[in-house]
Amino acid sequence: MVSLSLGDEAVIHAHRTESVRAPQPIMSDRGGKQSVHVVLPAYNAEQTVGLVASELPREEADRALLVDDAGSDNTEEAALAAGFDVLRHPKNRGYGANQKTCYVRAAIDGADVVVMVHADNQYDPGLIGEMIRPIAEGRADCVIGSRMLDDRAIQGGMPRWKWIGNKFLTWCENTAFRRDYSEYHTGYRAFSVELLNRMAFLRNDDDFVFDQEIFAQLTAHNARVVEIAIPTRYFLEASSVSFRTSVIYGLRTLSVLWRFRRDERRRNWSLLRPPAARLLATDNSTDAAKRK
Repeated sequence: MVSLSLGDEAVIHAHRTESVRAPQPIMSDRGGKQSVHVVLPAYNAEQTVGLVASELPREEADRALLVDDAGSDNTEEAALAAGFDVLRHPKNRGYGANQKTCYVRAAIDGADVVVMVHADNQYDPGLIGEMIRPIAEGRADCVIGSRMLDDRAIQGGMPRWKWIGNKFLTWCENTAFRRDYSEYHTGYRAFSVELLNRMAFLRNDDDFVFDQEIFAQLTAHNARVVEIAIPTRYFLEASSVSFRTSVIYGLRTLSVLWRFRRDERRRNWSLLRPPAARLLATDNSTDAAKRK
């Protein structure tokens, strides 16, 4: 393995890990003008990935890829049986690192639009068509599925302490970013690959604060962001975050806001500068890439 320095961005070159193709893929190339890839960051999602597959509208995208963050259960086998292609990290790297793999692989496999759906079934997979549409129609660079836009989060099972924390942090973020979004803490997101190529998201944190750093990047790059209302799902099988972890996450979120506002004066935060290289579709990417 070789580490290369590209300005202030460290790039690791290693043996390429190929994804495992599903015997019977849940999605196939539709032959349209834009290639849409669904990506699922996963960790110990053996019990829920089949539920996600059963609700996924197959006509809305061209490929579905699950990235297994080296969990201890049989997520890979369950995902392949459900029709997802699978890429497995050799060791656990974190939620943010999993997203990096998802977006990079979608880009080099020829995607124009990538939509993230959690493998724990906490977000409704049936809404991916609505998530994709504003980008496909040229009205948005990014679409956020918000649980707070039509606020029924508590009725959907969100613990009240999480609801209060979400509202407080959202107010802080709107103040720092000078925006008026209803929520920053949802995992249901869609991006144009062209936007991802403008943002240095590979410099972001490998853990949960990745989500807030990418909002800082969206703001710095004046991305067109559209919110759509989504239902809230909380249940036993869905991943849960402890109160202590939530407090740490909140403090790290406030740190992101402080760095963002400081960068307005000093312009010294590398996350908000352009990336060192673009993500290009490879020669052996999917058939969708060949339409470009």
